[in-house]
Amino acid sequence: MTHTPPTAGTLIGVGVGPGDPNLLTIAAVNAIKNADVIAYHSKPGGQSSARAAAAPYIPAGAIEEHLEYPVTTGTTNHPGGYAGALADFYATATHTLAAHLNQGRTVAVLALGDPMLYSSYQHLHRALKDHAAHAHIIPGVSAMTAAGDVAETPLAEDDDILTILSGTLNEQQLTNALAATDSAVIMKLGRTFPTVLRALAAAGLTERAQLVARVGMDGQSVTPVTEVDPTNVPYFSVITVSSPTATTRSHNGYAAIDTHVTTTDTTPEHHTEHTTTGEVVVLGLGPGAHRWTTPEVTAELAHATDIIGYTTYVNRVPLRPGQRRHPSDNKVEAERGLMALDLARRGKRVAVVSSGDPGVFAMAAAVLEVADENNMTDIPVRIIPGMTAAQAVASRVGAPLGHDFGMISLSNRLKPWDIVEQRIRALAGADMAFACYNPASKQRRDQVAWLRDIVLEYQAPDTPVIVARAVGSEQENVTITTLAAFDPDVVDMRTMVIIGASTTKIYDTDFGPRVYTSRRYQG
Repeated sequence: MTHTPPTAGTLIGVGVGPGDPNLLTIAAVNAIKNADVIAYHSKPGGQSSARAAAAPYIPAGAIEEHLEYPVTTGTTNHPGGYAGALADFYATATHTLAAHLNQGRTVAVLALGDPMLYSSYQHLHRALKDHAAHAHIIPGVSAMTAAGDVAETPLAEDDDILTILSGTLNEQQLTNALAATDSAVIMKLGRTFPTVLRALAAAGLTERAQLVARVGMDGQSVTPVTEVDPTNVPYFSVITVSSPTATTRSHNGYAAIDTHVTTTDTTPEHHTEHTTTGEVVVLGLGPGAHRWTTPEVTAELAHATDIIGYTTYVNRVPLRPGQRRHPSDNKVEAERGLMALDLARRGKRVAVVSSGDPGVFAMAAAVLEVADENNMTDIPVRIIPGMTAAQAVASRVGAPLGHDFGMISLSNRLKPWDIVEQRIRALAGADMAFACYNPASKQRRDQVAWLRDIVLEYQAPDTPVIVARAVGSEQENVTITTLAAFDPDVVDMRTMVIIGASTTKIYDTDFGPRVYTSRRYQG
């Protein structure tokens, strides 16, 4: 335990803001003017930006302690490596400042931005607070908030989630974090910029990202990240990813007047159209549980100006101020696709939502088909994957789709039943496990019985069958049965059926039965 000398002085961590002397608080200025010792950091042989910000307020008789980092990158000849070099640096700095405190002096340690946000002062405070009679911290204007102000773009509004990230994270960590948030600030750039740029692109956030450099200093600038030279990124810079709520409001006229419009003279009236093309993003919400909606999908939903889809699926999307919602019946896929493309042509960013994965018996094919048939292929269409219902159902019982498998829709609304039957026979005859989508509805009650009877022509009566209803919801019910015992009457549109193969096995455990389709064939 450290014993504080009776004459010990005062330790003050002073936030000096991002670099402009005018952005210091009154409390910070007073602390600097009354300090006996002013300490600050810099790179080896460099000038301290913190000192430059505080320079107008440093008294003439103050003792100055210039704490030079031994290394600013991961490369060093120190026998303990980068961590060892910094450990020695902080030990020396602590010893130097503790000596002043032991003499009863007031020591002000300057920190760019705020002392408790990615600051070297944090380490000194932990090491020195027990050496001081008093220790306290004066907040400073952080680089991230100052950057948002300089860029004139809100970082967060309403229920937006703002995430602060270090650019030193690996690419996958950055991508995951960015996809899971609404807006972000990324610090510690420089040589990490190319990695950060790739992560922003993977998370779909590039268009809202700006590099704000040298806030409050000479050379202050704001640049879209796509226009930044990756070989010339200043050390004092951050990336801001602005609020999607603010962006949406601006696009829809809630907070700003859209100047990118032209007026077209038509008969019998005038109307206004966007001259820029938006985009359509077709995405999958997953089978039902919110935890099965991917971070990438969540990010895309936050960015959209318009949400289009079957009413049940649209209702799963969280409400956001300024977003327009266009729910519809479940039998108008082509009309939904055409509406989405038309809105995109008028400058909207449209999210078309599906359950499960949009490319599996869902809206991705519908939108692409409508674009192809209506000469609308100039409109960008992106597909964002989601967890399929087949994956979710299979996971509940084990791995019934663990080897070659098929997927088939039993609906004959868009294809004749003889085609459906032909494909059932092909799958059963090939001895493949397969998942059945759209097995039944209030009007279609016979197809499931026909399915069972057809498969029984090819597979043994004890072939495993999984009947799963409303997987991922509070009404979830999953049953493992056999072809012989399978009751078609329990199946409805919220049900998925997985039919096993000859290699699909069931065994009992203390945690319930497990089903798997072997990865190997005998013989």
